[in-house]
Amino acid sequence: MHFSLYPFIFSLLPLFLFLVFLRKWLSITTRPPRKNPPPSPRKLPLIGNLHQIGPFPHRSLHSLSQAHGPLMLLHFAAAPVLVASSTAAARDIMKTHDLIFSNRPKSTIAEKISYGAKDVLFSPYGEYWRQMKSICVLQVLSNKRVQSFRDVREEEMALIIEKISDSGSEVVNLSKLIVELTANVVCRAAFGLKYDGVGGRGGGAGRGFKEVLGEVMELIGVFDIGDFVPWLKWVNRVNGVYGRVERLAKELDEFLEGVVEEHEGRERKVGEEGGQDFVDVLLEIQRENVVGIPLQRDSIKALILDIFAAGTDTTSTIIEWVMTELLKHPQAMKKLQAEVRLIVHSNQPVTEDDLDQMPYLKAVIKETLRLHPPIPIIVPRESTKDVQVKGYDIAAGTRVLVNAWAIGQDSASWDEPEEFRPERFLNGRSIDFRGHDFELIPFGAGRRGCPGIQFAAVVDELAVANLVHKFDFALPDGVELDVHEFRAYRSRAITSADPCVMPLRKTSTTCSGDVPKSGI
Repeated sequence: MHFSLYPFIFSLLPLFLFLVFLRKWLSITTRPPRKNPPPSPRKLPLIGNLHQIGPFPHRSLHSLSQAHGPLMLLHFAAAPVLVASSTAAARDIMKTHDLIFSNRPKSTIAEKISYGAKDVLFSPYGEYWRQMKSICVLQVLSNKRVQSFRDVREEEMALIIEKISDSGSEVVNLSKLIVELTANVVCRAAFGLKYDGVGGRGGGAGRGFKEVLGEVMELIGVFDIGDFVPWLKWVNRVNGVYGRVERLAKELDEFLEGVVEEHEGRERKVGEEGGQDFVDVLLEIQRENVVGIPLQRDSIKALILDIFAAGTDTTSTIIEWVMTELLKHPQAMKKLQAEVRLIVHSNQPVTEDDLDQMPYLKAVIKETLRLHPPIPIIVPRESTKDVQVKGYDIAAGTRVLVNAWAIGQDSASWDEPEEFRPERFLNGRSIDFRGHDFELIPFGAGRRGCPGIQFAAVVDELAVANLVHKFDFALPDGVELDVHEFRAYRSRAITSADPCVMPLRKTSTTCSGDVPKSGI
């Protein structure tokens, strides 16, 4: 009986083999195509590639990209991070696939500070973000609005020039004056108050706005392991980071709420525009429902916080780097002074009407932005769906870092990229920094590009032109210029890099420069 089964079994063998073959064939044909991720350096368990990020992240990422290519995939803990370090890679991310890469990765700390990401910088991509960006571009930071603050910029610049002139032979902290200039311009534009005028407002413990904001800027740069490994979110609760953030968010809110209430109490004639600051504009938009959706109070405060925090630091950092490079390159300083002094009489201040006649000034600022972008690594983005970039497969939810500093150092785009040569912007193709030319993207590009470029650019140009017009800067005898980048906050994963300027000498006054705190 047992042996009688063999013929039956052997008769089924061809059918069995056919079914095995059919299963394998179906599994091959239905299997998703093999993924082709970008090249990656080797990673460690748990931490991924975090151990390869040094105190200057833009330089660490640049070094890794030279070994693994201009588009590489890292892992910060378990989170995939795409790093772009070339013009072509940045163009694909910020132009070709800009919509897919327009989201922001979640940041617990930033959300706590920005009213649940109700600002422009940190809010996720969607209808709310589009409305807030539209308000900034068309209403608050439009060319017409920027021009309306011309008198403010020129008045504050005149005060700084007067302070330097009145110092005689005493030491003047040039960096501090630059920070004062940018802070006063932004404060008057945003709040209608001088920077010192907001120093004692808000802050439940009696601290000034600038002290609270300085601590907030530090905390925004803290590496939050919970954003990458959710089950480790308890770490920043235990070490007190989240507690500090909540306390500071409350202090900031008290100040901003006071500013909004004060503006609501002002009596303004119907149709009156003169003297409007950004808070006035936002309240008018709220009253008239200009954008078609209700503008919430928290949104107003979040937008004002964005404008002030981003506008003061990046602008002052750029001016400091310009002056630093001019001191390192006396011939460039002389050439710029000759241009400015040819156009403007020695007894007159440089006005904004004069700036368009100064191509070398614009070239100096562009070259400085190439070498020293105020935010070397553009604020992170995140992919919303699977996409191919340069033939590589990028999964949805991948964080994206565009290394603007590395792009400025790319020999494929720039001749002798390590050299300070403003003339490169005067000969050949015109390259600008407003997000259209991906060789130079200090303010980002695409949908997530900075809406305040025009506001920052005019302050930078006006400040540099007036400084070199009025004073001859040089190093004191025997003093060497010590210039280095530094991390303002050791915990910051992505930071701007500021110059450290040793004592300077102008005409009859010696100027020394400290370094301002680093920006968003």
